[in-house]
Amino acid sequence: MAQASSLILTLKQQLKVRGKTYADVAKHLALSEASVKRMFAEENFTVVRLEDICQMLGLEFSELVLLMTNKRNTVVKLTYEQEQHIVSDSLLLLLTVCVTNGYSYEDITDHYQLDPEECQSKLNLLHRLNIIDLLPGNRIKLRISANFSWLPNGPIQHFFQKSVEKEFFNVNFDNSTEKLIVLNGFLTETGNGNIQKKMQQLANDFHQLCQQEKSQPLAQRQGTSLVVAVRQWQYTLFDRYRKPKG
Repeated sequence: MAQASSLILTLKQQLKVRGKTYADVAKHLALSEASVKRMFAEENFTVVRLEDICQMLGLEFSELVLLMTNKRNTVVKLTYEQEQHIVSDSLLLLLTVCVTNGYSYEDITDHYQLDPEECQSKLNLLHRLNIIDLLPGNRIKLRISANFSWLPNGPIQHFFQKSVEKEFFNVNFDNSTEKLIVLNGFLTETGNGNIQKKMQQLANDFHQLCQQEKSQPLAQRQGTSLVVAVRQWQYTLFDRYRKPKG
């Protein structure tokens, strides 16, 4: 029963992380909210029910189990102040990106020329932020969750949008390791929501692949960025041709 309770607790955490409520679950399962609350309180779930809720969250059931087994890695987001601290310190930002991508201390020192004392100080800070456990011999154990993400509209996101966006898109995307897809169409809110769920699933798949390939030598892995976006948007260039609403 302990594992079942831990699995339900993990499911509750995932609902909170994704901004979902018992009312959302009730609607998805075609049940009353009271029934859903009772189901969670009594921890009385069938496997089919669990899979249905995972589907609503854009999670595979196996991913939920993986999140449960890695329950010590509880950091799914930082605070605004923590992100601001990181982004205001270029070395700290570099080390944060490195450790969240699975770099060991040896990987970091092999790839970057850093002052040992300053590097140690920043790693200790990441330890205090609970992003890593800094173990004897400078062994780094990542503490963030598999579905860790930066704050929407937060300092890290702002930094990358301002400093990286132009550089990221300043290529032809014709290399074998590059691909750009831009689609335009008309969708209802329901259709838009369905696309967002698929986007979240793609993000989960990306994170899972990164976890699976951590055992591969760093020399065989290349830094890879995935950008997926959808919004209701029209070219402002054509605004002067549009009829006023109403």
